[in-house]
Amino acid sequence: MRLHYVFRVTLTLLLALGAAALCVRLRAPLPWMIGPLVATALVSMAGQATQSWGPLRNTGQWVIGAALGLYFTPQVTALVASLWWAIGLAIVWALALGVGFGAWLHWVHAPRLPDVNRRAMRATAFYAGAIGAASEMTLLSERVGARTDLVAAAHSLRLMVVVLVIPFGLQASGLTGIDMAPAGPRAVQGTGLLLLGLATGAGALAMQWLGRANPWFMGALVVAMGFTMAGVTLSAIPLWLLNAAQLVIGVSLGVRFTAGFLHTAPRWLASVAFGTIVLMVLCAGFAWLLSRGTGLHPVTLLLGTSPGGIAEMSITAKVLQLGVPVVTAFQVCRLVAVLLLVNPLWHWLDARAATGPSR
Repeated sequence: MRLHYVFRVTLTLLLALGAAALCVRLRAPLPWMIGPLVATALVSMAGQATQSWGPLRNTGQWVIGAALGLYFTPQVTALVASLWWAIGLAIVWALALGVGFGAWLHWVHAPRLPDVNRRAMRATAFYAGAIGAASEMTLLSERVGARTDLVAAAHSLRLMVVVLVIPFGLQASGLTGIDMAPAGPRAVQGTGLLLLGLATGAGALAMQWLGRANPWFMGALVVAMGFTMAGVTLSAIPLWLLNAAQLVIGVSLGVRFTAGFLHTAPRWLASVAFGTIVLMVLCAGFAWLLSRGTGLHPVTLLLGTSPGGIAEMSITAKVLQLGVPVVTAFQVCRLVAVLLLVNPLWHWLDARAATGPSR
């Protein structure tokens, strides 16, 4: 690793640490993620050379995945399993919402981007509107000739809006600390923590070898879930390690907002920001309706169905004590469904558009 690269990574981490400390002092929600995210994004957009180091981001996802897996006690697992029908509805809702958002983006911007051909514009709007799996959607969109810069910008901005709006909104409303589910192990045990780290790390590496999405998060989550569901108690994860994991995840999100980000089709970004607010309002309504049938708190279901990322929404649920296992289960199932179904859905819609009268 080159010296100037190490220097940039170190300065970025120091900036993030200072921002996190400030947010802790100000009693902001999710200070260890939101502080680094906002500070890094602002400095990056100002043209300064910030840097996120991939292995640190992976380690952060590894720690968060393992920590969330510790919530899946046998009792909690039985509760989540009983919600299979609600999770299925949430998957259908997410797919429909993504298609609708993409159709709206296409309707608004196709006339304003004449340099993009019709099929490429449809693909750009479709993959930009998909809910979840941001990096995977950008890769899939590239394969069908979409404007990947617009797709990546849409997902980055949507994620930032959700991560900022929902935690602050929940804190302002006082809707925190409603999770009554027991959280697995609470004491940190040195040997148990080492064994948990080795096992979840092996799970992450296996997921990466298999080419799965979010391997460091999903691999650690699945292994930790397996231990907890089987009643095996190894160790809790230290708070300082969880805070550090949130910090590096916040940095990895913030560095996406480069100096050129604001110059990436400003109308497109404004539409994505507005559309994301609408999506959150719609998800709040859907969560309220779903809560009537499940008996769960609407806020827990809001986080489970919101258009944010799995790691970010699960962290929000953990820090604010808002039904971590339910939120994680909803987000994980949605991620899997999106990865499996979005591409076939695009090809089906594309084939229909090719044979329709608008061609």
